[in-house]
Amino acid sequence: MKLWDKGISIDQKIEQFTVGNDREIDIHIAKYDIQASLAHAKMLQRIGLMSSEELQQLEIGLNDLYLEIEEGTFIIETQFEDVHSKIEYELTRQFGDVGKKIHTARSRNDQVLVALQLYYKDQLKEIGSKVEKLFDTLLNLSDTYKDKLLPGYTHLQVAMPSSFGLWFSAYAELLIDDVHVLNAVKNIVDQNPLGSAAGYGSSFPIDRDFTTSELDFSTLKYNVVAAQLSRGKSERAIANALSSLSNTIARFAMDVCLYMSQNFGFISFPDALTTGSSIMPHKKNPDVFELLRGKSNKIQALPTEMLLITNNLPSGYHRDFQLLKENMIGAFEDLKDILDICNYAIKQVVVKDVDLTDEKYKYLFTVDSINNLVVEGMSFRDAYQQIGQQVQEDTYKPDSNKTHTHVGSIGNLCLDKIRDKFPK
Repeated sequence: MKLWDKGISIDQKIEQFTVGNDREIDIHIAKYDIQASLAHAKMLQRIGLMSSEELQQLEIGLNDLYLEIEEGTFIIETQFEDVHSKIEYELTRQFGDVGKKIHTARSRNDQVLVALQLYYKDQLKEIGSKVEKLFDTLLNLSDTYKDKLLPGYTHLQVAMPSSFGLWFSAYAELLIDDVHVLNAVKNIVDQNPLGSAAGYGSSFPIDRDFTTSELDFSTLKYNVVAAQLSRGKSERAIANALSSLSNTIARFAMDVCLYMSQNFGFISFPDALTTGSSIMPHKKNPDVFELLRGKSNKIQALPTEMLLITNNLPSGYHRDFQLLKENMIGAFEDLKDILDICNYAIKQVVVKDVDLTDEKYKYLFTVDSINNLVVEGMSFRDAYQQIGQQVQEDTYKPDSNKTHTHVGSIGNLCLDKIRDKFPK
């Protein structure tokens, strides 16, 4: 069954190509199509295009289908083009002509669009909740290890003393920026497109304010052409937000992989969280964080894909938009897994003591030595030259009584202020 079927047969190869894997993908938006269809039916009854008895029948049918979706027994068979045709078929099979009325005053275009907007809203909310859990974990780790020294690096060269507290809370604070972007995108998708039909509105006296309230949208997309133009634009905005968050996770995962290596040796994880080698029995590989890095980097390619599919499309609907769903939905599912696993794994990190007697850390405190001379009254430039000459002559020795106080000052991270910054 196809919502656009007029009794004319279509070439099977063409049908298979145009439908693609929509049936499998549409399972993710099935319950949102039910929600939107129920709101639409209520609106049709309000404006006199459906009786109260007919609405009651559709409510029963739609609620039954919703329960099937929640229980995982809802199936879109091969004779149906997508979830929308499946739902209308089931309503018609059960209630006859009443089921055929559900599509009055809407098009599959706004039907798909509103289901996707509802899906995106829920997914962004769930992503935000998972980000907050990871944020809390990182701040808790920061507080635990705020005075634990971690050599800082620039250009992958030993630079200045840092702390594990700074490292954990740095990524926590970056997550705040990502949440601001996610919240901005929520405002973009929180606009009801239902009633825009095929992109040029409906001649029926529909009540779009009612469906906006019923579906808990904060506002509606007033211009019906703009509603259709938002298809693709919303996906690009969402993709950029997911990419921003993925960038933070990917960089953090890279740090973890680096710090686990023997050449750094700053952290480790329980054996149960690492993998081994088929020929090297000593290996403890950070596969979890390597996959977190790789999956996050894959999501960062999504904005380019969304842009290239939609960049030069004119006004109105185009079948190209069908191609947006699969990887958008896949990115949400992957990112939820990424956040869950990252939070689960990093809680079990083992922070090691750094051996400051190691030769490679001999210049870790040069900046502190310069600052100590400045405090004693020397100009910064002269102090810099003096310590620099000692480094060149290999005579530099840090004053351990003074330089180690630097680590304590790094531990003063104002974690409460960082916590208060997290958007509510």
